[in-house]
Amino acid sequence: MKVAILAGGLGTRLSEETAVKPKPMVEIGGKPILWHIMNIYAAYGFKEFVIALGYKGEIIKDYFLNYHYRARNLTVKLKTGEVAMHEGDSEDWIVHLLDTGADTNTGGRVKRLAEFIGNEPFMLTYGDGVSNINIPKLIEFHRAQKRLATLTAVRPPARFGQMILDDGKVTEFKEKPQIGEGWINGGFFVLQPEVVNYIDGDQTAWEFASLEKIAADGQLAAYQHEDFWQSMDTLRDVNVLEKFWREGNAPWKLWN
Repeated sequence: MKVAILAGGLGTRLSEETAVKPKPMVEIGGKPILWHIMNIYAAYGFKEFVIALGYKGEIIKDYFLNYHYRARNLTVKLKTGEVAMHEGDSEDWIVHLLDTGADTNTGGRVKRLAEFIGNEPFMLTYGDGVSNINIPKLIEFHRAQKRLATLTAVRPPARFGQMILDDGKVTEFKEKPQIGEGWINGGFFVLQPEVVNYIDGDQTAWEFASLEKIAADGQLAAYQHEDFWQSMDTLRDVNVLEKFWREGNAPWKLWN
C-alpha cells in the first residue's frame, strides 16, 4: 500500500521557518519532519511514497534528488565533474514527487494523488505531524470497518502545563500533557480510491468539504489513538519536538 503525504501548504503560522522553505522541510534533529514521517511508515515496511508538492516544492525535489549523495562519502573530480560514492547507507524507499499546484487546496491535492496511485487503497497523512501510531493496526481497523475512509482521531496536546492539587497543595506538575478530553483529526488516513468522488476540484477543502460529505454518508471511520501525537504548527511546536529528539525521548521514533 502506497503512502501519500500532503506537503504543499504555506505553513503561515510557522513563518519564521516557512518564509524560505516548505513546512515539511523544517528540521527536527537535523532532518526534515517529512523524513521523520516517512520513517514512521517505513518502520512497518511501507516504503513507497507519493508526495504532493506545492509551495516551494522545488526544495523538496532537490532534497530527494541529492539524497543519495548526502548519505554517502564522496570524491569529486572537479575537472570532469565525475563523482564517486563511497561507503554509506541510505533508505530503500521509492519516492514519487507530484507538483499539485501552489494554490491547490487539500482536497484537490488528495484527488491528484489518488488519480496517480490508481484504483487501489492508499494511506494519507499531513506533512507536519508525527505519532507513535501502529500502522498495521490502523489498516486492520480500516478493513474491518468496510468504509471508504478512516482517519486517526487523537487527543491534542495541552497548550499549558497541568497541576494536580490536593487541599491547597500541588501534588504533581505535568508539562503540557496529552489532554484526556476531546478528539481531533490527526491525519494518518486509510482511503479507498472512491474518495475522489467526494472531491469536486482543486479548490475543495479535504477537511471541511470532502470529509464532512463522507461522514454524512456514513463512510468515515475513526481509529482512536490514545497515545502520542504532535503536529508542528508553530515555532513552539518545533521546540517541543526538538526537545524530545535532543533528549533521546522521541515517542514517534519507531525505527533503529
